[in-house]
Amino acid sequence: MQSTVLPRSTPGEQGVDAGGIDRFVAAVAGMDGVELHSLMVLRHGHVVAERWWHPYAPEIPHGLYSLSKSFTSTALGMAVAEGLVDLDATVLSYFPELDGLVTDAGARSIRVRHVAAMASGHEQETFERARVAGGGDLLRGFLQVPPEREPGTVFAYNQPCTYALSAIIGRVSGGSLIDFLRPRLFEPLGISTYGWGADRVGRQPGFAGLHVTTEAVAKLGQLYLDGGVWAGRRLLSAEWVAEATRKHVETRRPEQDWDLGYGFQFWRSRHGYRGDGAYGQYMLVLPEQDAVIAMTAQSPDMAAQLDAVWTHLLPALTPDGDSTQAGTATAGGNSAQAGAATELARPAGGDNAQAATATELARPVGPARLTAGSYRAGAGNEVPTVREVVVDAKEVVVDGEVMALSADGSWAGSGPVVTAYGADVVDLVFVETPHRMRIVLDAGAGTFAARWRTMPLGRATIAAQRMPR
Repeated sequence: MQSTVLPRSTPGEQGVDAGGIDRFVAAVAGMDGVELHSLMVLRHGHVVAERWWHPYAPEIPHGLYSLSKSFTSTALGMAVAEGLVDLDATVLSYFPELDGLVTDAGARSIRVRHVAAMASGHEQETFERARVAGGGDLLRGFLQVPPEREPGTVFAYNQPCTYALSAIIGRVSGGSLIDFLRPRLFEPLGISTYGWGADRVGRQPGFAGLHVTTEAVAKLGQLYLDGGVWAGRRLLSAEWVAEATRKHVETRRPEQDWDLGYGFQFWRSRHGYRGDGAYGQYMLVLPEQDAVIAMTAQSPDMAAQLDAVWTHLLPALTPDGDSTQAGTATAGGNSAQAGAATELARPAGGDNAQAATATELARPVGPARLTAGSYRAGAGNEVPTVREVVVDAKEVVVDGEVMALSADGSWAGSGPVVTAYGADVVDLVFVETPHRMRIVLDAGAGTFAARWRTMPLGRATIAAQRMPR
């Protein structure tokens, strides 16, 4: 493997049933709660299938939401290996200036390993309580919210736990998470497109906010699958990989794949382990299959997306020696549902690779027609931050932000906002995030109604739907 490039191969050359990959794509195309934006499948360190659903594209970064946590865990593992962080030290010990503010014995005893495993002793998410208690400083507020149980004994998915890891890495390194990861992870893996916003006190939150390409997610998964080694160079200790991905605490959640235990910012799965983020951002690491699956999406039904992987993709990743279906491919025809191709895009180049083709996201239906004019927010408008929409033949202006329109209603623009329209309906796809906004125009009343298909977590404004630069 070259130092910064994932090699490409055909499914058959790596013992993969291409038909199973096709069946996965067809299955998710018919699900109301699953919308894939990208998919990469790796076997034996080779990319055997990759697909982007236009207007999403390989070079465009995608917001990861909580999949960001697995990158934060990686930074922690590197800091531990360098002797900068001690897992058995208390969180408070890294911030002596807060010593006089933290009076609760339980809070004072929270260790680094506890927050890494979401086991701070709190019985539920503390984000809002910590934000208020800290006056905007989430770390200070977190340490001022007394845990209900002994740290290390109970799991709660708790964003300030990960935030504490980011704060610790910033304190010991003198920089941000991005600063810390750039020479240690991003540059060795050839990850050159990334962004991570900071909060009001200047910290990158760690629990969310990272934007990278799908291939960057796949590379991180391959690094873990290979025990922390990339191109013959050890970036993470084998001990960290094992420790971060094993179960440290019972999760006791209703969904099967969320009830199998939690590691250090990794979930245990029915098969292997994973990092995941809201709306279907996934990095699945499957040691038994020697495989990695990376996906970005706008999927409110994350469990259904994962179930489809286990039903269709997992059997395609047959172990070496089982050639019952390995290397076969489904023929074209009616087996694939609308919006999905029967053959995944293959990497360009090579004797057996096919030219990459993209599947397109569904566009508004009806004639490609928009009635020019100025529209104000009317009944049914669910996006209070959008107050005015102006349309003419070539562009739509939403609260002063100008976006190009195509002549025929097809996707227009190269990002970060791409538009499509039909029958006085405009869709805005924010391709650096999972999110889409639909604006329905009422020409007779001069009003519009806008709504998010999936509500952005955090600041639900148009300006916020971009990778931080």
